[in-house]
Amino acid sequence: TELSKYGLPGLAQLRSRESYVLCYDPRSRSALWVIEQLNRDTLSGASDRAACDFQEDDSVHEYHRATNADYRGSGFDRGHLAAAANHKWSQKAMRDTFYLSNIAPQNPHLNQNAWNNLEKYCRSLAKNNRNVYVCTGPLFLPRMEADGKMYVKYQVIGKNNVAVPTHFFKVLILEKESGEIELRSYVMPNSPVDDKIPLERFLVPIESIERASGLLFVPNILKRTSNLKAITAGKH
Repeated sequence: TELSKYGLPGLAQLRSRESYVLCYDPRSRSALWVIEQLNRDTLSGASDRAACDFQEDDSVHEYHRATNADYRGSGFDRGHLAAAANHKWSQKAMRDTFYLSNIAPQNPHLNQNAWNNLEKYCRSLAKNNRNVYVCTGPLFLPRMEADGKMYVKYQVIGKNNVAVPTHFFKVLILEKESGEIELRSYVMPNSPVDDKIPLERFLVPIESIERASGLLFVPNILKRTSNLKAITAGKH
């Protein structure tokens, strides 16, 4: 149309890679969401994490791209959204998880403990189901301040102002051998979390993530309620 003859200022930035599909958020310098498929085949293989390096995603405009320098000295880990260990089936698939577009600043204690446990749990589910689809992303949740008003506040790091999420979510879609579909949705704060707390404590209704993120998950299966089971806090 006439309005778009010079190009529109922004569009959804989808990246389809060997191991995942990602929707990039140029404002936060990270992804809105990353979705991956896990099963027995994707978890088996001899891919070597030591052969992978964190790298800039040169498919993202340089104005909106995170760099390794942004993370250096920040106190945050480069936290994978699609986890590297989920994709041992192909060295390229594993290497693709090291693009900084698939990374967000994550509290080191969380990244190396409770969040890591959740990633391992996803892999254990993939070994016992036909497929597990995992959608992961950041959240920026409001908090009441001393003046009694709600604010969304978050730190940014590096010269590119990479946004530090307040929380992270994972939505799991389990395809069982029986054909039943099961949903499990988790939220963890981006802060030290005691890894002795059972993962079930972080289960939340999927609607709460949808409201907070502006996303709608599994729209194609929500109409098929006859074989859909939602697992939420207090219902597992």
